[in-house]
Amino acid sequence: QVQLVESGGGLVQPGGSLRLSCAASGSIFSIYTMGWYRQAPGKQRELVATATNGGRTNYADSVKGRFTVSRDNAKNTVYLQMNSLKPEDTAVYYCNVRTLSIAYWGQGTQVTVSS
Repeated sequence: QVQLVESGGGLVQPGGSLRLSCAASGSIFSIYTMGWYRQAPGKQRELVATATNGGRTNYADSVKGRFTVSRDNAKNTVYLQMNSLKPEDTAVYYCNVRTLSIAYWGQGTQVTVSS
């Protein structure tokens, strides 16, 4: 069975930083994309950042210049470094791993940006 275990969420003040990690285990073959989505209260889930197995990254406009996605393929782990956090970044963040035909999701980790 495939598991994606997320860690690193929490409460942080505006302007602060957090680093999320997502470690994949189990039988996952031919990973194409690893990345992060988030869902705020009352809103639909949205893409935050993704990274392909070739190193190409994609970011939502709202996080460009502040967030950095990276991956360690040997460890089947994807990271999200979040800097200059804003209250509007508050959401549940979900790790996503995708092959050509299957998507896997983490359990979600809460990120709250507040004074």
